[in-house]
Amino acid sequence: MANVLLARMGEVTLKGLNRGSFEIQLKMNLKYRLKRFGNLKIYQSQSRIWIEPKEEDNPNFRSMADAEDIMKAVCQVFGIVSVSLARKFEGDFESIKENAVSCVKELLEQNPGYQTFKVESKRGNKTFPMTSPEICDELGGYLLDTFPELKVKVKNPDFIVNVEIRESNYIYSGKMMAHRGLPVGTCAKGMLLLSGGIDSPVAGFMMASRGMPLDAVYFHSYPYTSDLAKQKVIDLAKIVSGYSGRMTLHVVNFTQIQLDLYKQSPQDMLTVTMRRVMLQIAERLALKYDCKCLITGESLGQVASQTMEAIAATNEVVKMPILRPLIGMDKQATCDISRDIGAFETSILPYEDCCTVFVAKHPKTHPHPEDIIEAEKDLDIEDLVERGVLGTEDIVIDPF
Repeated sequence: MANVLLARMGEVTLKGLNRGSFEIQLKMNLKYRLKRFGNLKIYQSQSRIWIEPKEEDNPNFRSMADAEDIMKAVCQVFGIVSVSLARKFEGDFESIKENAVSCVKELLEQNPGYQTFKVESKRGNKTFPMTSPEICDELGGYLLDTFPELKVKVKNPDFIVNVEIRESNYIYSGKMMAHRGLPVGTCAKGMLLLSGGIDSPVAGFMMASRGMPLDAVYFHSYPYTSDLAKQKVIDLAKIVSGYSGRMTLHVVNFTQIQLDLYKQSPQDMLTVTMRRVMLQIAERLALKYDCKCLITGESLGQVASQTMEAIAATNEVVKMPILRPLIGMDKQATCDISRDIGAFETSILPYEDCCTVFVAKHPKTHPHPEDIIEAEKDLDIEDLVERGVLGTEDIVIDPF
């Protein structure tokens, strides 16, 4: 008998002829994500991925408590729906009963308040002499005799004893839920405009969940924004890369560019002109590093720069698609995701970014095309963009 991890695939199983390439990428991502947990064997069977140690005594598989960290790591890999720690063993129904008793004993020791259970069975190996209903009936009765303090409850029991009959036999109870999505690497790379706020890390997480690898660009205006603000963004990039994988953070020296904009652009149009320049710099970097789109954390109507007119004004300066996964979400929903992925406490640290430092007191919320022409008439946009691209520091973010 040995403990293994059973990871369930989700949307990947709906793919057609290219399903194999998604499964290969998913296993590669798991191997990369789990490399610090020892020498592992990762293989796929039907809609399951099995993860088991190659060493006889890997401490990450000894018990449910010992396996918590590796299970959480599996749950950070997009493409996985849930994961369970399962007992793998060979033999007939007597072996199933023996392992089920051991599983329930351990579960009751950890959860002494449990009083009800049920048995569920899947028989993938059709040569096994009992059907799934027969396994459930016989094993349920045996567990009732062995643990007279327990009762069977079909709906909402305290725990479920799951039995799977495949090439080997498996017993487990409980599952840890994951983030679903598609394996990162099954889509082209995107360039995330990453600030120190709540929204942009969530936007990056959401696009990574669709299989998109990420790079990120941050606009830093030292000394108006401190090195603590820069470190905050690096920390957020590490959190996002825990889901998206290794990324490069491109830190643009934006100080002089922003000062030039502040001097030469009308104050009520400063936010729009600044974002137009930022998007053009981000697009140049995206093209340089083989990214196929830009990603922002904008939500319609949330701030002055996120009205339809302001969004249209920034869209027109780039040819590359701009993805806005939060566009229809309210702030509370975004905050909920931020907490779920572990970014919220970092995002709310009180270190301002370049946008908040140079924000106009009364920004124009519905700019017209003629307003933009007037605002940029004294600006050498090409020079500003070129200076931004040249004044970029690249930081490799590897979360593992």
